Amino acid sequence: MTGASVRPLVAGNWKMNGLAAQLAEAQAVRDAIAKAAPKADVMLCPPATLLAQMAWTVKGSNVLLGGQDCHAEAAGAFTGDISAEMLADAGARAVIVGHSERRALHGELDRQVRAKAAAAHRAGLAAIVCVGETAGERAAGLTEEVVRRQLAGSLPDAATAANTVVAYEPVWAIGTGLTPTVADVARVHAAIRAALTDRFGGEGRGMRILYGGSVKPSNAKELLAINDVNGALVGGASLKAADFLGILAFYGT
Repeated sequence: MTGASVRPLVAGNWKMNGLAAQLAEAQAVRDAIAKAAPKADVMLCPPATLLAQMAWTVKGSNVLLGGQDCHAEAAGAFTGDISAEMLADAGARAVIVGHSERRALHGELDRQVRAKAAAAHRAGLAAIVCVGETAGERAAGLTEEVVRRQLAGSLPDAATAANTVVAYEPVWAIGTGLTPTVADVARVHAAIRAALTDRFGGEGRGMRILYGGSVKPSNAKELLAINDVNGALVGGASLKAADFLGILAFYGT
């Protein structure tokens, strides 16, 4: 298996957005892909408060659900946290870990991301492990070095193509409307593929590598066509079904 033959995944990260009224957006996504099944897996990652309700909304459909973060422990005295097992119980099939907002705003280190990814695997969830460089690191020419270091520190040894997805999100592009050039994305994704293959062999060749960072309908076609871009982790554009479906249109929705 090669990166080019991997079934893509388009995952929408709602972040700290969404009340019960926004479940209508998930329903619209559900209905659209039921009519024209895309050649990609489709996932929504709502806030934890909506996860169980959304599970009912998309029940019986091909829409997968994910969480946005988890604690490394299965249970305990961790007020305000949520375990991977709780996410699975609520209907999640995956969880995002190591998002740059968690790394920057909550001080999460690679070793903590690795522990959360291992917790996801323990609970039977796929871990969507985020990596990416800041504007300063990019300006210093450190992009590939940073990404390789994050991969080495954040991925558990038990990572496989089935239980782990890597999402490359250049921090400077998230929510800014800016995106790297096609050549930049291709170079970084090739470096990620090489690092995964070096460490995990055939499993690394089969792992999905998503691009994230201001993905929207207007730029999805050029980004998703890049070699070793096996889908997208979508932020703001996933909050409206029309925009999210506009991205999925690349895969035939």
